[in-house]
Amino acid sequence: MDSVSQLLLGASVSMAVAGGKLPLRQAALVGAVCGTLPDLDILIDHGDAIRNMTLHRTGSHSLFWLTLFSPLAAGLVTLCKRQPALFGRCWLVVWLALITHPLLDVFTVYGTQLGLPFTDRPFGIGSIFIIDPLFTLPLLVGCVSALWLRNARGLRYNACGMMLAGLYLAWSVVAQSWVSEQVTQQLAAAGEKPAPLLVTPTAFNTLQWRLVRLQGNEYGEAYFSLLDRHKPLVFKRYPRDMALYARLKGNWYVDRIAWFSHGFFSIGLLHGRVQITDLRMGEAPQYPFTFDLGPAPLQNSSIRPSRLPSDRFPLAHAWRKLMSRF
Repeated sequence: MDSVSQLLLGASVSMAVAGGKLPLRQAALVGAVCGTLPDLDILIDHGDAIRNMTLHRTGSHSLFWLTLFSPLAAGLVTLCKRQPALFGRCWLVVWLALITHPLLDVFTVYGTQLGLPFTDRPFGIGSIFIIDPLFTLPLLVGCVSALWLRNARGLRYNACGMMLAGLYLAWSVVAQSWVSEQVTQQLAAAGEKPAPLLVTPTAFNTLQWRLVRLQGNEYGEAYFSLLDRHKPLVFKRYPRDMALYARLKGNWYVDRIAWFSHGFFSIGLLHGRVQITDLRMGEAPQYPFTFDLGPAPLQNSSIRPSRLPSDRFPLAHAWRKLMSRF
């Protein structure tokens, strides 16, 4: 999720569990910092664009490593306050603020390796867009109310904000499951063969859903609206050169994107250069994660992939596309 949502979630959780043992503003500050901390791994340069993408949300998002780190961070907080008796409460505040970050990230489609070091599987439910005001606003109202009022009433508002945000996450999973079932039934009724299907929300909402369906050398993209669920599905087709993928299989970068995207990728040649795209994020033709691997055939010894320039699906454009579909 976006940094603002993570910051607010960390602050809200910390205030809720501080239990009066920590001053409210200090608890909010500790929670906000810890809720943001895991995403600092984005500042690490791993050497090339594909490594930078696929090694984001790894060790700093591992529940195991964050749990081991939490007593150290709690010890630092209590040392600064010179109140060692608060260590237990600080530990709980810090730990919850840290681990709720990757747990929230799992609801996006990107992929979070929260099982490290036991598994490197990138988990991603994909039921919520990376920015969704209906998730963030309840946290914002609750957090501001608690800090403004600084009493039991303010803490109740904070708890209500967290509850509403949690219910919205639950709604997103239910909506995604229902859309998947409806789309599968429509495709079966139309005589379509079973094929891998990705269902993710479009920008800023959980009413309009984007569908990506893989079919051999093509992939299709369509949209499903909860407000107009009887509208026939229309998949636009785009090329996906699986013969090229078969020839390049074994190349670390090609295999890495295929693994990280759970198979939802496209690959092709443009002016003799290999390009590979993670199809899970963005909308055709604007995909923020498209990489140039160099001229074919690829040479592992000299390849250094680069991320192709894009406008990264700008927010104004995303909003216009959303409004056009209602």
